[in-house]
Amino acid sequence: MLELAILGLLKERPMHGYQLSRELSDAHGPFWRVSYGSLYPTLRRLERDGAIEATPEESVTSRGSKTRTKGRRKTVYAITEPGEQLFLELLEETPQEGQAEDARFRVRLGFFRYLPPETRIRLMERRRGALEQRLAEIDDAIRSGDTQDDYRRAVLEHSRASTGSDIAWLTGLIQAERDRGTAAPRYRGSERRATATLRRKERTS
Repeated sequence: MLELAILGLLKERPMHGYQLSRELSDAHGPFWRVSYGSLYPTLRRLERDGAIEATPEESVTSRGSKTRTKGRRKTVYAITEPGEQLFLELLEETPQEGQAEDARFRVRLGFFRYLPPETRIRLMERRRGALEQRLAEIDDAIRSGDTQDDYRRAVLEHSRASTGSDIAWLTGLIQAERDRGTAAPRYRGSERRATATLRRKERTS
C-alpha cells in the first residue's frame, strides 16, 4: 500500500522524503500515518528495484549554474518508467478481502484519475461485490443467533451498517462514472501512455 501511494505521488512531481511524508498525511488524514521508519526503507527498496531514482537536490546560482545545496543534503526522488508500470500493476491488483483491503482501496481510489473510465468502473464493481459478500456473511451471523453477548452483537450490527454504507457509497460512485459517459479524460504525457497500456492489457486478458 505504501509503495502504491509513493509511486502515485511521484507521478505528479519529484519530491524529497519530507515532502512525501507531508503529502501522504494530507492525502489520507487521520486514516493513515506514515512514519519515517517505514517511509525510507520503502524508498530504498523502490530505488533498488529500479522503480524510482534518487538524486541530490540542486540549487541554481545567480549565474544559472547548478550547485548542490549547502548544509544537510536532501535527496529528491523521481519515478522511472519501470516505476510507472509497477504503479499501474499495484493499482489494478486483485484485492485481498479483509480490513487491510479497506485501507488499500481508499489509497487506490485516490489515484483512479490515472485509469480509463471502464477500468475504474470494473475495479469499483469488484470492490462492491466483495463488500456485498461480507454483508451477507454478517447477516448470516446475526440470524444464526450464535452471538448471545450484547456487545458482540453490537459489533456485528455496527459492521453491518458501515458495510451497507460503503456499498451505497460505491454504487453512487459507479453511477456517477457512468453518467459522465465514455469521454476520454484529458490526460497528458505519461498518463496518456499509461491509459493506452492498460487498454491493451484489458483487450488481451
